[in-house]
Amino acid sequence: MGIYVIRVPDIGEGIAEVELVSWHVQPGDSVTEDQHLADVMTDKATVEVPSPMHGRVLSLGGSPGQVMAVGAELVRLEVDGEGNTSESGAHQAPAATHPVAQAAAPAPAAPVPAPAAAAAVDAPRTAPVPVRGGAASRAPAAARKEGERPLASPAVRRRALDLGVDLRRVHGSGPAGRIEHHDLDAWAAGGGQAQAGGGSQYVERHGEEQVPVIGLRRKIAQKMQEAKRRIPHFSYVEEVDVTELEQLRQRLNQIHGAARGKLTLLPFLARAMVLALRDFPQINARYDDEAGQVTRHEAVHLGIATQTDTGLMVPVLRHAEALDLWACAAGIARVADAARTGRAPREELSGSTITLTSLGALGGIASTPVINHPEVAIVGVNRMVERPMLRGGQVVARQLMNLSSSFDHRVVDGMDAARFIQAVRALLETPALLFVE
Repeated sequence: MGIYVIRVPDIGEGIAEVELVSWHVQPGDSVTEDQHLADVMTDKATVEVPSPMHGRVLSLGGSPGQVMAVGAELVRLEVDGEGNTSESGAHQAPAATHPVAQAAAPAPAAPVPAPAAAAAVDAPRTAPVPVRGGAASRAPAAARKEGERPLASPAVRRRALDLGVDLRRVHGSGPAGRIEHHDLDAWAAGGGQAQAGGGSQYVERHGEEQVPVIGLRRKIAQKMQEAKRRIPHFSYVEEVDVTELEQLRQRLNQIHGAARGKLTLLPFLARAMVLALRDFPQINARYDDEAGQVTRHEAVHLGIATQTDTGLMVPVLRHAEALDLWACAAGIARVADAARTGRAPREELSGSTITLTSLGALGGIASTPVINHPEVAIVGVNRMVERPMLRGGQVVARQLMNLSSSFDHRVVDGMDAARFIQAVRALLETPALLFVE
């Protein structure tokens, strides 16, 4: 038997370190070639690390949330044959082991992982590890410890709440014990329905929960903190009458929806932004505050703020200025879906020049969106409502919607921000102008 060391892969683009997000194996597990071992995160994307060969897991090289250098030891396998290290399985002391694994398989004291330089020296003896960005088969779920918060997506949590199911009592079959929809189905089929109306609702509760800020949530926290620390935000809110626009949208969907796809409000707003930005190049820009330089862009690479199960991401619709309404709608849907399913390539997660954000039906009356650093502006869409208005001395029902936008006051003056949003408003309130060059 030999020892095969799998190291943190070189993902490219000059990335020197990654954050370990989650494990999908534990010491003692048998793994097969191409089996999903771990998730690691760069500044731009989450990447899956598969096993390059068959073997048995001896030790894991870190804990979720730990930042690891490229080339650091990630997983140590016992394999048939020689392996890729001179150490034999009989004399090998495992590397630092994930805390959950220590309870399942106690190991001798762990040596400190080798520094990046030492890892680089050993690299020629280590076969490259392929990485993937898509879905993979999952290892069996580990049992939750007593008092541990169950893992589940927001959709599963909402459904459990509707069913009156206590997720702490449901076995999760997903990675790391994650509860899936079919686990709820199995719970209900097994007669384990929680008492939706039973028990007292008026009891004291004293539980506490410590939630580590790791993975995408840590990246979001760092990004938002950096944006608010560096950028002096100011916000501008304007009401827009979208009655004619909404009538046009519905009419276009009736005529072309079956053949060309349904249009939402977002591609119209994207088109209005593209046209308005021609007169306000200082808003379609990125500010390098360390170099003291603003780069204005002719291309509109539109960031689409997208809510995912793990947090907010901003995939990029490139060259929105070159897309008609249907191509823009298809592009927005594509990049948003890729972000939600974890399939967005790294090049589609950076490089935006201005961002569009919308909370849809939850949009509220107004908001103060945070600028996506190093951009200098973000346009937010609030909820559309029908309200009475005076037009020609008559009270009529109109479809109204607020635009809530934020700007970098170092680069964009208040007057220019107001004029830009008024230009967008004029285009939306007279939608025929969206088609006039």
